[in-house]
Amino acid sequence: MPIRRRSSVSETKQIIVIGAGIIGASIAWHLTRAGAQVTVISESGIGGVATPNSFAWINASWGNPEPYFRLRSRAMAEWTRLARDLPSLPLAWCGGLCWDLSAADMETYAAEHSAWGYGIERVDRAGAARIEPNLADLPDVALHVAEEGVAEPVATTKALLADAKRHGARITSSTVTALAQTNGRITGVDTSHGLIAADEVVIAAGVGSPDIAATAGINLPIETPPGLIVHSRPYKKLLNGLVLAERLHMRQTAEGRIIAGSDFGGADPGMDAEATARALFAATKAMLRDSDGLELDFHTVGYRPTPIDGFPIIGRAESMDSVYVAVMHSGITLAPAVGLFATREILGGERDPLMAPYGLSRFAQ
Repeated sequence: MPIRRRSSVSETKQIIVIGAGIIGASIAWHLTRAGAQVTVISESGIGGVATPNSFAWINASWGNPEPYFRLRSRAMAEWTRLARDLPSLPLAWCGGLCWDLSAADMETYAAEHSAWGYGIERVDRAGAARIEPNLADLPDVALHVAEEGVAEPVATTKALLADAKRHGARITSSTVTALAQTNGRITGVDTSHGLIAADEVVIAAGVGSPDIAATAGINLPIETPPGLIVHSRPYKKLLNGLVLAERLHMRQTAEGRIIAGSDFGGADPGMDAEATARALFAATKAMLRDSDGLELDFHTVGYRPTPIDGFPIIGRAESMDSVYVAVMHSGITLAPAVGLFATREILGGERDPLMAPYGLSRFAQ
């Protein structure tokens, strides 16, 4: 669905987006395309902190209630819309093969999500081998969702911000020290390079969001669990899509790297992250046929900005209506929908019904 553009230059809203990860980039892109004057501020540079360490799985998969499934499903559709507007996005609908659940849980997942309209296919060992012929250890039963995909996270973020910049957005590297207030209203941000004024401020700084919000007395109840992911050197094609095996989730990137974690959020780094990475890579290599030449290149440890109830925080702060918050895990899946919905709410006051459960007010005592 299109974003309504403002018709008059005099109506142009000045908006600061704090954060240049996938969520900040999507919001900045959508706002710019809708006619706002946007300034993106990031201390850590394009990609932010969590985005470069993401498994980058686009899905509406298991373990979530139906309202969140509906939001995630809509986000998957919005990825298709975004790719039409930006054909250069490194997006691939490669499918996901899953057997990282008990037999009973897989059956529950398949029945529930099929009833909700998710395209799940049950496959046997032979079917799994046809989908991923280079797996050395095949399950007797798995679930395959052909409509799941990946968006290479840093390249996607760069593409969104580059296009936003071409359409007038300003992108600056600076440290936000506080939200600036005048007569109880946020009027911009104080930074390491001085004050930047704005009509509204969007906090999309991932794990850095709580400290920024706290400068205006806004509490963001977020946890930041770490996740270790191993990255191979680029290698010949071994995987067609996402593989969600028992205690090992992996995929192959557009440049040929096999990336893997003990789950899609990454492994617990433990006391010795190097040792954890080596063990995880050994398990990854053992899982793949024809992988003798596969070599570990590096590992990353990402810190996932996860609200304490597991669901996104998206919307204006109740006490500060000129502050909009967008902080969540599953940023890769949700990014295009959050960008679209946040833009409509910021510029037109229209809150999409799918966003109803995810305001900050749910944490009020």
